Amino acid sequence: MKRIIITGGSGQMGRAIAADLAKDGYQVILLSRNPANVTNLSANVRAEKWDGRTAQGWGQLIDRDTAILNFAGENIGVPPIPWWLPGRKERIRESRVNAGRAIVEAVKNAKEKPGVVIQASGINYYGLRGDQITIEKESAGNDFAANVCVEWEAATAAVESMGVRRAIIRTAPNLTKQGGILFYLALPFRLFTGGPIGSGKQWFSWIHTVDQVRAVRFLIENENARGVYNVSAPDPKTNADFGKLLAKVLHRPYWFPVPAFVMQLIFGELGKLLLLGSQRVLPQRLLEAGFRFQFADAESALKDLLN
Repeated sequence: MKRIIITGGSGQMGRAIAADLAKDGYQVILLSRNPANVTNLSANVRAEKWDGRTAQGWGQLIDRDTAILNFAGENIGVPPIPWWLPGRKERIRESRVNAGRAIVEAVKNAKEKPGVVIQASGINYYGLRGDQITIEKESAGNDFAANVCVEWEAATAAVESMGVRRAIIRTAPNLTKQGGILFYLALPFRLFTGGPIGSGKQWFSWIHTVDQVRAVRFLIENENARGVYNVSAPDPKTNADFGKLLAKVLHRPYWFPVPAFVMQLIFGELGKLLLLGSQRVLPQRLLEAGFRFQFADAESALKDLLN
């Protein structure tokens, strides 16, 4: 691949992947509704305007040396904007489905088909499964987040019938130095009030941002990579064990439990999913394909991000 087109590329994940690919000579195009606001881009990276719904203005950029990364979708956000606000859930769903349809339109009309489409999704696809170890073959859950993932993935499925290789990445919560969920998990410990959330027995799956970028690049460059891949570190932890590691890395006590109702009050429905729900996800297909994690265990990841 020589050219990378990223829908939703102005977000943290898109920018990180763009910078990594651009430094090795890839031409990266970020599609944005407001390209003038996408600033401080690396060399070999530029922003192009699109409407989020069609291939107008960018479809002609596709050729056989192009990879399309579909990361578009209204940000769920941490801290979250409550899902129960009028129209919020529908915008989350529609923004993802419309972006997928735009990619199918672009591929259908392209004179030369792209080399690969990487379709973003999330481990929310599986729903909440308690202590069950979850790999790629498991079926979808039936809550709102799972249903969105199902529709998001399906939105680009038609490119496969056009002869285009497609890989789906179901990502775990991303741990990064730039805010996100790790900021909120670490904050009580920084304030000397850290401890288990709820029972502490719920499983937390995660991915270091460096490995998230490396995994996406691995799937772009591996011509045999097709189908679903869990982009999640092979070391999920219970909330209690993850909290103990946070306390250790930050040199803080681990003692102040946070009642479940407090997290539900602050974060609402999303709090139940991210902080109180249990997902024990393993990246079986990535490991089988030969991918090696730079941060395979939670302690090394937290030391890198927090020290």
